[in-house]
Amino acid sequence: MADGGSEATGRIGPFDPLRHRLFRRIWTASLFSNFGQLIQGVGAAWAMTQLTGRADLVALVQSATFAPLMCLSLIAGAIADSYDRRKIALFALSMALLGAAGLSLITALDLLTPAWVFFFCFVVGTGTALFGPAWQSSVGEQVPQRELPAAIALNAISYNIARSFGPAIGGVLVAAAGVLAAFAFNALAYIPLIVVMYFWRRSPEKSRLPPEALGRAVISGARYVLHSPTIRAILIRTALMALAGTSASALMPLIARELLKGDAGLYGILLGCFGVGAVAGAVLLPRLKEKLSDERAVVFACLLMGVSLIGTGLSTHAVLTGLLLAGVGAGWMIALSVAGISVQISSPRWVTARALAASYTAVCGGMTLGAWGWGRAAASFGTDIALVVSGLVTIATIAASLQWRMPATEQQRDPEQPLSDPETNLELTGRSGPISVVLEYRVPVEQARAFYTAMTALESIRHRTGGYNWSIARDVGDPELWTERYHTPTWHDYLRQRSRLTAADLEIWQRAVDFHKGPGDIRVRRMLERPYGSVRWSEDVPDRGVIVPLPGQGN
Repeated sequence: MADGGSEATGRIGPFDPLRHRLFRRIWTASLFSNFGQLIQGVGAAWAMTQLTGRADLVALVQSATFAPLMCLSLIAGAIADSYDRRKIALFALSMALLGAAGLSLITALDLLTPAWVFFFCFVVGTGTALFGPAWQSSVGEQVPQRELPAAIALNAISYNIARSFGPAIGGVLVAAAGVLAAFAFNALAYIPLIVVMYFWRRSPEKSRLPPEALGRAVISGARYVLHSPTIRAILIRTALMALAGTSASALMPLIARELLKGDAGLYGILLGCFGVGAVAGAVLLPRLKEKLSDERAVVFACLLMGVSLIGTGLSTHAVLTGLLLAGVGAGWMIALSVAGISVQISSPRWVTARALAASYTAVCGGMTLGAWGWGRAAASFGTDIALVVSGLVTIATIAASLQWRMPATEQQRDPEQPLSDPETNLELTGRSGPISVVLEYRVPVEQARAFYTAMTALESIRHRTGGYNWSIARDVGDPELWTERYHTPTWHDYLRQRSRLTAADLEIWQRAVDFHKGPGDIRVRRMLERPYGSVRWSEDVPDRGVIVPLPGQGN
């Protein structure tokens, strides 16, 4: 299955991850599931077209499916980072199966209304939102680390293979057997993936610390994204591209019916053209990344997508429109794949699912708002005008590089010697806190400016790993003495904060520590604020300041 010559050259071929049995099984089952979802999408959009004929409601079918991914992805990512990803995936797939089965039942009973279409699309979207981060963040458990980028790209290819042929199959299926057949097919398509996930004997990573509470885990993920310039820039660019460029997929039924005077079969073919272009973009992506930086690859993708959207709005010929939609699909695939690979590679393991979830939120938020906006524009000014404006706006998003340039990313590495737990001589529990951490550095006066610059680089690291209220201060009576201070809510949060430091984080910290000239090492003080529990006394347990060690505690 590997790309020819990859072993001899040492390069990773685009299909090398398929040599691994577990990845191959999950990939194949997810391909079938992707077919089902896209076929249901064809049925739902066409059902809404028949029920109402309104452009805004047709576009909202996509919004109903993607809104959960925008609203729930961060929560889903927090759950995936904290609990068994296999079990989460099984629960999510079961929810999606119930949504698809419910839509099939309502249709079979001839009770289908626009409200039911929106509701069950939302249920399926909710299952997808919960499944996505757990599935994507577990790819690193299915293939060696060096094959991770190729595996991520293959997952994107899976979706776009389904996009290439699923809509066409869906269009034929709807035309021949009605929308019920499309809905039932999707319900059945979840079963193989559920079976594969059920029999996956995953060995979850064991942690001596209990998982974070869900609310705090969500906050930790959001703070990581907020204080990571790399992730933040990627997500902003991704959201802008999705907002501007989603018009083609949202308005596809109207392109077929209004611009080309076609039926459900043509609608499926046009979606297939989009998918074929996306697969071509995925195959082209490795070579494109070899020759272009991520920023230039995204600029190329936006230009290709924008020009193709403008052409689609102006075209009245089915063949030309199909070619142009292939261009839109290729640009869409390249842009989002570059962003997705960058997010997953540049995120440390403890927050991978949450970073991916934030990426889903950015993409789906842009698509949800874009689908609504371009649907309103099509209803007010015509489908052709909406597509042309969408293409112009997509090209205009390139200007965002002036503020949010796509960064050059590198894979995060765990430190060779992780920080051990500090010694304590006070009885603590995991919930003891808040914890105030104070570090004292002694720096020669002539190096003050360089040291301050090094410490400001450390600020975002403290914040994104779990620290609060970071500050750096200089003693006015002793200018060589500098004090760094930050807080964590509890003792367990402090231990998590230390365990989250990557090799790159520790290198940045070491550059600051190198300015310290002694005597001795930097002084670190860890203090329990409002220490009422540590001074309580009883005859049975006098306050002797004796520590009850936490599991795995070292020096």
